[in-house]
Amino acid sequence: MVAQKIVVAKISGLHLRPAGKISETCLQYACKIQIKKGDCVANAKSVLGLLAARVRQGDEIEIICDGADEQKALQAVIEVIQSDK
Repeated sequence: MVAQKIVVAKISGLHLRPAGKISETCLQYACKIQIKKGDCVANAKSVLGLLAARVRQGDEIEIICDGADEQKALQAVIEVIQSDK
């Protein structure tokens, strides 16, 4: 298992479009990927799960990956969250 905390810099937080991109990226990996904000733990492969976490700009989240390709998945998810697109 690998995990990393990051602060969400996107002005709009993780609304529908970025949640879709994160989910799409996560589905490429076999490992279990979760995003934790406070007490809320969301399945990062689910757009609805990500939206339910209500992640806003400035929130600290933890990305948790567990499985065969966990390290690659962690880096990919961080890149998508931190990208400007």
